[in-house]
Amino acid sequence: MTLTEDRPGRGPRGGRPRPPAGTRSPSAPRALLRWPRAATPWIFLAPVLALFGVFKFWPTLWGMYLSFFQVRPYLGNKWVGWANFRTAFHDAALRSAVEHTVIDALVTVAASAVIGFGLALLLEGPARHLRILRTAAFLPVVTAMVAVAELWNTILYPGGYGTLNTLLGHLGLGPEPFLSSPHSSLASVMLIQVWKSAPYDMVIFVAGLAGIDKQLYEAAAIDGAGAWHRLRHVTLPSLRPVTTIVITLGIIRGLRVFTEIYVLTGGGPAGSTETIVTYTYKQGIQNNQLGLASAVSTVLFLVTVLLTCLTLWWRRRKEA
Repeated sequence: MTLTEDRPGRGPRGGRPRPPAGTRSPSAPRALLRWPRAATPWIFLAPVLALFGVFKFWPTLWGMYLSFFQVRPYLGNKWVGWANFRTAFHDAALRSAVEHTVIDALVTVAASAVIGFGLALLLEGPARHLRILRTAAFLPVVTAMVAVAELWNTILYPGGYGTLNTLLGHLGLGPEPFLSSPHSSLASVMLIQVWKSAPYDMVIFVAGLAGIDKQLYEAAAIDGAGAWHRLRHVTLPSLRPVTTIVITLGIIRGLRVFTEIYVLTGGGPAGSTETIVTYTYKQGIQNNQLGLASAVSTVLFLVTVLLTCLTLWWRRRKEA
């Protein structure tokens, strides 16, 4: 049995020299050098995060706080607890607005996703003319919603002054009250929403189609699979993550619909197009019930977060 002697300045068995006592480890300078590199992205993100904090996060938290008060400007807020929430849940106008919002969200999410997927199948590819067509199809998305709503208001204007009713008059068909009838106003608004949001879904689906391995299609074709079977067994399963994104964004978009309804119908006629956000706007701005409006906004925020989490959970369960 032999004994090894630890020489001064060296580790056992003649290994790497030990640093003298009281000196800093060589890894410490590397850690100090890595810290600025890791902090660089956050430095560039700081202005954006500050803006989000001021104009997004803080108003959300402040609205949750006000939902428990009767807001009285210049007189001081009065604590009312859950009274605003009880008032909201017992309001028939809000129940009608919730019904319209759910119908609007379900129809527009499904229609936009289906139409966007169809456009993606038609326009996906590297050809120049396809890029031009995709750009043209995407124009409604980048156009301000107020401008889009005013354009469609001119097209669907009731009587003989609207563009569409003028064309119907030349065909011998009577003018239709697209936006002034309780039976057709919500459907007309949903049509405009689909027209604007379907190209957005198209772009997401195009990105998903571009990421599918072409060898999967070649292998399916060799096995004798036709176009329908390739679409069903290759394309759709590969687009599950993309479809989840489209559905999640569509749900958020559908629950927050406001501008097009406010510009086109104002929630009318007879409340037939009233949604949660237009109801909240009227209660908070027109009726000066800021506490009630904050309570409704808080519930809408929590429902949106819950539906988003459920959608993501469903996706993970399907992929497991």
